Amino acid sequence: MKYFFLVIITILACGNISAQVSRDSELYQQLKARDSLLFDVGFNQCKIHEFEDFVSDDLEFYHDQGGLSTTKKDFLEAIRNNICNNPEKKPIRKLVEGSMEVYPLYENGKLYGAIQKAVHDFYIKEPKKELYKTSSAKFTHVWLLKNNTWILQRVLSYDHQNPD
Repeated sequence: MKYFFLVIITILACGNISAQVSRDSELYQQLKARDSLLFDVGFNQCKIHEFEDFVSDDLEFYHDQGGLSTTKKDFLEAIRNNICNNPEKKPIRKLVEGSMEVYPLYENGKLYGAIQKAVHDFYIKEPKKELYKTSSAKFTHVWLLKNNTWILQRVLSYDHQNPD
């Protein structure tokens, strides 16, 4: 009988644990859309104006090879100078299909943020050449919900690996 009550209590306690949201959830779709604006449009097409409004002014970007950026200004400048400055050798980023996970963050039962993590591959695009892979990496983004808008607050970019 004690075992039965212990199992019931454990099940009830686990019901309050937040887990990864489903891929068809509104939260997942919202962050996937943000990811697309940030990378498919901003990074790949260099249309930085498409995402700069949802990057926090005090963004912290931790990169295992490039170091630390602690402002939106530095982050945007790095993209302009390092990603978008040479159309003859343009970096391209692709999200690894099926790798994205989203975990909601609650305070007193109210959604205030989310953690997005995934794997992405990087390529170089050169004129008259096939796109070629240069690395893969993991990333984790912390998004905060401010005035019903998802704002990118923290970025971790790590475990960069060269292709096999």
